[in-house]
Amino acid sequence: MARRYDTRTTIFSPEGRLYQVEYAMEAISHAGTCLGILATDGILLAAERRNTNKLLDEVFFSEKIYKLNDDMVCSVAGITSDANVLTNELRLIAQRYLLQYGESIPCEQLVSWLCDVKQAYTQYGGKRPFGVSILYMGWDKHYGYQLYQSDPSGNYGGWKATCIGNNSAAAVSSLKQEYKENETTLAEAQALAIKVLSKTLDMTKLTPEKVEMATLTRKDDKTIIRVLSSTEVEKLIGDFEKSEAEAEAAKKQPAKS
Repeated sequence: MARRYDTRTTIFSPEGRLYQVEYAMEAISHAGTCLGILATDGILLAAERRNTNKLLDEVFFSEKIYKLNDDMVCSVAGITSDANVLTNELRLIAQRYLLQYGESIPCEQLVSWLCDVKQAYTQYGGKRPFGVSILYMGWDKHYGYQLYQSDPSGNYGGWKATCIGNNSAAAVSSLKQEYKENETTLAEAQALAIKVLSKTLDMTKLTPEKVEMATLTRKDDKTIIRVLSSTEVEKLIGDFEKSEAEAEAAKKQPAKS
């Protein structure tokens, strides 16, 4: 029965579902994982890098993390070409606001305006939804540090910690148990991100080439956005493996005595 209703974006099925939008969401669930954590002194985005071919030219500084303006960064899961169109649109919206009002756009307003664009692609004929979900981290003078997620349907929401992409359900479940609201520092958030990714990514061992990380902090009334180097990511992975080994050894200790 579904075949009659999933050929057009705009046709509802008898159950009231838009199959094309659901297919777009399904495409994202197979994409590389992206993780966001809101800390007391900043925000963290971590993303799984899928393209690790030795022959690739290392021209691009980052594959999954995009700077939108001085106060906002986003990470994407899904079709990268769709993501490029949306990130360009986000940058244009942010720059128009800056030109018009002389200050950075509030985080939620930027997310909301892009979601209006996404929603249009679920309603008008001849278009398909964008096959990409986006995690945004940013700071504004109204609400401080903020973390948002938006979907192909045009829905968006604010989060304390969340995950999109492959194995996102397992990652969110892990974050629910480990995340401490209003207590987690940025250093703890980095360690937590490595822990969650190492348990949820489909690989035997986490390596710096497979992970991208970016942090957003404030210093002297300025937003500082940093993409962590491979060396810093390697150190975080090393610290995690060391703590895991110590925990494993501690478990075995009582058994010997």
